[in-house]
Amino acid sequence: MTDTNNQAPQRTPLYQSHVDSEGKLVDFSGWELPIHYGSQIDEHEAVRTDAGMFDVSHMVIVDVKGADSKVWLQKLLANDVNKLKVVGKALYSPMLNEDGGIIDDLIVYLSNTDETEYRIVSNAGTRDKDMAHFEKVAADFDLTLNERNDLAMLAVQGPKAVEKLAQAKSNWAKTLEKITPFVGADLADIEAPNWFVARTGYTGEDGVEVILPADDAAEFFALLKEHGIKPAGLGARDTLRMEAGMNLYGHDMDETISPYDCNMAWTLALKDERDFIGRDALVSKRKDAKENNTAMKQVGLLLTSRGVLREGMEVTINQGTDNEQKGVITSGTFSPSLKNSIAIARVPDSLSDDDNVQIDLRGKGKFVDVRVLKLPFVRNGKQQFA
Repeated sequence: MTDTNNQAPQRTPLYQSHVDSEGKLVDFSGWELPIHYGSQIDEHEAVRTDAGMFDVSHMVIVDVKGADSKVWLQKLLANDVNKLKVVGKALYSPMLNEDGGIIDDLIVYLSNTDETEYRIVSNAGTRDKDMAHFEKVAADFDLTLNERNDLAMLAVQGPKAVEKLAQAKSNWAKTLEKITPFVGADLADIEAPNWFVARTGYTGEDGVEVILPADDAAEFFALLKEHGIKPAGLGARDTLRMEAGMNLYGHDMDETISPYDCNMAWTLALKDERDFIGRDALVSKRKDAKENNTAMKQVGLLLTSRGVLREGMEVTINQGTDNEQKGVITSGTFSPSLKNSIAIARVPDSLSDDDNVQIDLRGKGKFVDVRVLKLPFVRNGKQQFA
């Protein structure tokens, strides 16, 4: 993803830290970020077996405050923030358009006990349309939106990430012990205002994401390096999230894709009558797709022969038969953990274990078999299939 306005890419508060760490910088969604620091494979392995850190300061942090904050979020999101009963608890949700397509996927944190303050963390590449949508819907509600450009964000990930972070910040140890997955904690009392840590991430490993003042980011990055937490770039972030079966916006999902089609049905809170944006279209289109046998789903593909699965490649099911069907690879890469190529693909919902699935790797009519798997491929350092 590149900046479509031909403007110079923006820099995070950790730009000089990346330069000093010999990071190879590239343009990602209009931001100058490291693709790697010498070896993408080494960085991937560090996160799978030890601890690594990613600069995710390009992501959008918005604080929501006001009497209508909760009802606004219930209108805005397909998942229901009413599930958030404890301060610091996080909720993952798609934000839909009126047609039921995904504008973005984001995380919301509950910030206070009376449910009038929340924090949203969303994707950098969708910043402008997200903010426009937030503000459009907020026009009917009593609340304020504060985009926190004064903050940075570091993801510290891996089986030893929390242990090493606690060594680097010993005063955080008790807090880190208490927070469970998808729960965060304000660190103002033990660190300083505007420090926040949450047990979230995008790698399929244990770890946290730390939000902190931009002015403190470089010092914090250096401290983590001193305690053996390896800087990791966009390349490792992508192979890790692929192995973990996690979607990337603009690839595995976008405004034309329903949550049902990209393994996000679990994020839809449909049990009550809450009227969120896109609900009617989402439900009716899924019903029509089921009735007309056009429904799609998301699966993992594993290539055990030579070659690499790439985004955009066509998936052929039961090639040459009366029951031939088509799908598409939405993300593909070589898996450092599995030593084979893997892909996330959107295929007909009717695909069964008995179907033959193939890819024409070079577009010359020479099809190779691929194995269809339930995602994820790897979680907590372990292969998830036999």
